[in-house]
Order: sequence, then structure tokens, then C-alpha cells
Amino acid sequence: MALTTPAALVVNHVGVTVPDIHAAIDWYGSVFGFRCIMGPRELTAAGHAEASSVFGAGFRRAWQAHLLTGNSVGIELFQFIDPPTRELRPDQETAPGREGMPWFQPGLWHLCITHPDVPAMVERIVEHGGALLAPPYQFVPGRPWTLAYSTDPWGTVLELMSHSYAEAFSNWPQPGQLVPPTLVPRPNHDGVTQ
Repeated sequence: MALTTPAALVVNHVGVTVPDIHAAIDWYGSVFGFRCIMGPRELTAAGHAEASSVFGAGFRRAWQAHLLTGNSVGIELFQFIDPPTRELRPDQETAPGREGMPWFQPGLWHLCITHPDVPAMVERIVEHGGALLAPPYQFVPGRPWTLAYSTDPWGTVLELMSHSYAEAFSNWPQPGQLVPPTLVPRPNHDGVTQ
């Protein structure tokens, strides 16, 4: 059977670990308008076999809540109780096993939120206990797209982007783009660049 390219799938949700699930529900609700649609509920190793298989033998207890964004992508919050979530505060320059943003580690390293007024949203994040990592800037000279990086109060890296992902990243180089991108060629199966 020949393989075909699948249709683009829909992102369902992103999981985020926090040290205080109730504060996180309130924060994401008041800053971004995300609404809690379920929970928090308790997960235990004894009561939820799937939790033990996902989190491993050391897992004993956690709380979980589900938030809904404006485009129906879920944000699944976890607060680990036993063993507890290690807190990472935005004012820490270095945390155990992490320096700055975790961009160098495999896996997810930021969550991006679209908002037309990035500077105003950064201000709102900071007013609500988050921190600024990189101030708003026009990331493609000649185009109107603005982005910034910040954190929530628990250290989760948040990117803010003024325009949709599809608008900002489709069909490069774009008209009006002052600096063309340097695209990286794909190596063939022997590791040789094509």
C-alpha cells in the first residue's frame, strides 16, 4: 500500500506543569481569557493506571485541570503533589537543570498566544506576575509582525505574536520582506546535503 500525505491534523491540547493549579487557572483566565472546563481533579497512581504508565513508577498523586482557548485548543494543567512540582520562578537566573529558556532541551519549550497588540499583552502579563524575557520587536523587517517572549508566574515560556502563524510563516520570502531568509537544505538519506 502506498503512503499518502495526510491532511493537516488539528492540535488538540498542550500540557503545562505548574506548582499551583488554582493560581494558574485564575492567571490564565484573567490574562488570556482561557476558561476552565474541567477540574481540577485528582489523579493517583492507585486510581488511574494510565497516569502511572505515563508518569512512571515514582508518580503517586497530581491534580489536573483543562482550560479552553479562544480557538478551542486545550491547555491541560498539571500540579504534581507527590512527588511535588519543583517551582521555577521568572526571577531566577538559573534553576535546577535549566539555564534561561529550555530551548536546548528536546521537547516543548514555549507556548505561543496570538494577540494583535503584543506590547499591551506583555504589559498585562507583567502586571499579573509574569516576567518579560524579550521585548516586543518586528521580527521580519518590512512586515508588520511583532513578537515578544515572556513567562507566566511559574516560568512557562510564553511567546506573543501579533498575527496568525499561517500569515507570518507561509510563502517565504514574503513581499516587502527586507532581509531574505537563509533556508537550510535537507540532507539525503546518506547525510549529504541536496
